[in-house]
Amino acid sequence: MNKKVINELNNFLEGNFMAIHAYDQYIHEIEDTEIKQLLQKIQDSHKQHANIIARRIQDLGGVPANDVGLKGKMVEWMKNLTESTKGNDDILKDALVGEKRGIEISKELVKGDLDQESLELVQKILSHDEEHVEQLNRLLH
Repeated sequence: MNKKVINELNNFLEGNFMAIHAYDQYIHEIEDTEIKQLLQKIQDSHKQHANIIARRIQDLGGVPANDVGLKGKMVEWMKNLTESTKGNDDILKDALVGEKRGIEISKELVKGDLDQESLELVQKILSHDEEHVEQLNRLLH
């Protein structure tokens, strides 16, 4: 059972790495100080979540992923092909879509495959991600 749990947690961890990398781009492109600080705060949250998940994987006897994985690299590569300089609202909308998509994919990914402790950990992290959605929405309105 641990192997399946570790694989699912590593997939979840790779998703957090994708978010961290995406926020690097957003932070680099944004000039508004208030928005930049929020994006940095959200990125820090994803970094903390990645550390928590990596520790859980180690506690289960596994080796945590340390990057976005092959699928994540393909997504990042394709995204970079289609990106051009964006305005604040475009960056916020992109971050919002990414957060929502990440939550949906993560919920599906871990459905039924985790032990109770890992599931509670992931659910707690996803609730923080939902707070990110609310924070981004507030800046858009």
